[in-house]
Amino acid sequence: MTDPQVGMLMLGLFIFIIMLGFPIAFTLIAMGVAFGFYAYYVPGQEIVQNRVFTLLVQKAFEVTSSDVLTAVPLFLFMGYVVERANILDRLFHALQLSMKNVPGSLAVATMITCAMFATATGIVGAVVTLMGLLAFPAMLRAGYDVKLSAGVICAGGCLGILIPPSILLIVYAATAGVSAVKLYAAAFIPGFLLAGLYVVYIIARAMINPSLAPKLPPEQTNVPTKDVLWALATSFLPLALLIVSVLGAILFGLATPSEAAGAGALASLVLAFAYRALNFTMLRDSVYLTARATAMVCYLFIGSWTFSAVFAVLGGQQVVEQFFLSLNLSQTGFLILTQALIFLLGWPLEWTEIIIIFVPIFLPLLDDFGVDPIFFGILVALNTQTAFNTPPVAMAAFYLKGVSPPHVKLADIFSGSLPFVFMVFATMVLVYIFPGLALWLPNYLYTPR
Repeated sequence: MTDPQVGMLMLGLFIFIIMLGFPIAFTLIAMGVAFGFYAYYVPGQEIVQNRVFTLLVQKAFEVTSSDVLTAVPLFLFMGYVVERANILDRLFHALQLSMKNVPGSLAVATMITCAMFATATGIVGAVVTLMGLLAFPAMLRAGYDVKLSAGVICAGGCLGILIPPSILLIVYAATAGVSAVKLYAAAFIPGFLLAGLYVVYIIARAMINPSLAPKLPPEQTNVPTKDVLWALATSFLPLALLIVSVLGAILFGLATPSEAAGAGALASLVLAFAYRALNFTMLRDSVYLTARATAMVCYLFIGSWTFSAVFAVLGGQQVVEQFFLSLNLSQTGFLILTQALIFLLGWPLEWTEIIIIFVPIFLPLLDDFGVDPIFFGILVALNTQTAFNTPPVAMAAFYLKGVSPPHVKLADIFSGSLPFVFMVFATMVLVYIFPGLALWLPNYLYTPR
């Protein structure tokens, strides 16, 4: 068996093993070391002298000393603190009052709340679960359609994957070796375009069929304007200032992503203190969850980079590249094929595994097909959202089902999420047809003139 064949065996065996449910990070490390021992084997050499062990240590050092990845635990900590700062119910109530004259006001308020909270936390499960406990029962009590209500929460909870400060984009930047700042700038317009499409869809559905989203009774909406403004000032404004400050510092070059994330983490503690939610238990839980999630990402990076290095030494990457080139694909065909593969991978895998393990297989091909890696990253970030809302393994749907009333069926949640999935695909098409949606802002901000 030739080395390239061993490399393809390595890849196939890895896919088979993770389908069996083994831990992905440690599977990567184990297979990287096992096949690396074969790849770097020198007859007569002592086992501990094999270069694969040096490679593993080197990759571990690269991950733990990466300036880009420093932002991951800081943004995670900011998200977990904001999640526990008792701001969500205030924010939802304030937006509900301010949107009272908009068709489907409760659903629109839910979508905007989801977008803001997802942006601030970046944690899909937390946003969907909390909004499922807060907004979903409120919409059902108001007579809203179950499918529409479920779709709003599931789709809105996933927006933090794309809208900065997205943790996915930080991880992609470290994987692809591109600027996280430019990625954030590139994601800004597509992210808010997608959120805008969601809101337009909700309003259109409510106008076409008012029975899907009935108007709220006057006793719930007849609130003095000063009370509405005060509710917005004490809920919407602080969170908006936190998000805008972090993003503005990054986009305008006032701070690196890591520095801005550190400032955001500190600001989240101040916010929690202002809402009288800062205590030892909350702080302990936030630190624990941050450490656990960060450790997972770091082990995935160590395993992936070790696995990828061994895979390349064996010639597996060259086989993959030659296969794609032999298909004689156009740039459009290449993008469709890669995005279709990423879409399918989203069923059994989380976005972290897709970005860290499989996206690096496609990255060396971008130059061959003339694809900007930042543009490709935005398409991947858009595409990854569909995995959370597409059967059979739609995690957002399962999160919502776990906190829904017993009469809400999983099939209804799936059905309600699908129109929003189609809007994600529509946004991807728009970004491809008009690449300036993704590339104009980073080029405008960071191209010397």
